[in-house]
Amino acid sequence: MKRWAGLAAAVVAGLIAWWAWPGRVSTVPAPAVAAGPAHLPLPASAAASKLGSGSPFTEAALREREAQRALLVKRLERAQLTLATYREQTRYPHDSRPIAEHPDQVRPFEPIRESLPLRFPGTKGAVPGVRILTTQDRVFMSGDEVVKVSVTAQDDTGRTLPLLITRAVAFDLPDPRQAAGRPQLALNFTGSEGVYSAEFQPARTAFADFAGTLRLQLTLSQDGRQGVVNFDVVYQPLVPAEWGAISDRAADGSLDFMVGLNVKQPGRYVVNARVDDARGQPFALVSFNEVLGAGMQSARLRVFGKLLRDGAPAMPLRLRDLQGFLLLEDRFPDRAMLPRREGVVHRSGSYALKSFSDAEWTSEERDRYLAELGRDVSQLQGQLGPR
Repeated sequence: MKRWAGLAAAVVAGLIAWWAWPGRVSTVPAPAVAAGPAHLPLPASAAASKLGSGSPFTEAALREREAQRALLVKRLERAQLTLATYREQTRYPHDSRPIAEHPDQVRPFEPIRESLPLRFPGTKGAVPGVRILTTQDRVFMSGDEVVKVSVTAQDDTGRTLPLLITRAVAFDLPDPRQAAGRPQLALNFTGSEGVYSAEFQPARTAFADFAGTLRLQLTLSQDGRQGVVNFDVVYQPLVPAEWGAISDRAADGSLDFMVGLNVKQPGRYVVNARVDDARGQPFALVSFNEVLGAGMQSARLRVFGKLLRDGAPAMPLRLRDLQGFLLLEDRFPDRAMLPRREGVVHRSGSYALKSFSDAEWTSEERDRYLAELGRDVSQLQGQLGPR
């Protein structure tokens, strides 16, 4: 048994030596190594697109890239438009603007006209086929100023209808914290050809020392059908200043109208007027908004130089429809009016247009906004880059 065991051990040792011999060639085939790039092959369609266009992007990626670029282009266009619009709209200062920007200010003293239904308070509907036409020449009043109102009735075709004023009174709209207002005052309306009119001067009534809203209330009867119409005015007995002399001058490349004021009540004054050319064509709206002390002062109404150069109005210029008030902050009424000055109040000298500056208006605020808007444009242009 021991002899057979030794023989077996020798055979095993020989097999191991043969297997480990260095010159032995393995008959097991080696795994093949594929030539080419070490990534997964592209799908057929993508590979074909890549080979056909030479682009490293798929069609989907290209579409997304184009969509992102189109969005950036739109944002750039908006930014450029915002910059151009702001630059255009701020070429002139806020207190010297083309009158075309303010069509409601061309004729500031024209009466307010309204067409109203004939209706009685508390009823469900208006009287059919009847319109009440009213006019009112002012809303804000001070001192001795007079408000003029009128009323007439028409049918749907514009034909004047007979009308009666059965009651006309003036009264104050009191502070809601007060128990009651002042006694009502009867008004006298006169009629001509179906149009009834009246004038109301608070300074000559019991409302002379009242500051607030006054209501003129009319009860109307058209062929037995009744209705009510109201006219409201805001009255302030204080007259804070008086107008003085007006002159003009060329200054800082612009044309200035210097409006004199004898200030009785110091504070912030707001003054504005219209400027027409020599032919009477409306040209500019000029304004003043500054604090003035007591005594003789001047409100400068400037026609900006570039506005003159761009608009080229016929000289001399006419200053007309002058109005102003003292701002009463944190109060009601919030203003005390100066007497309005209707029509042309001053004519300028004849100036050569080339004597005025063609430069755009500048200010710290405008420069800051232009710089910020310009940076927005530059950043978007940088993101887009070359095509």
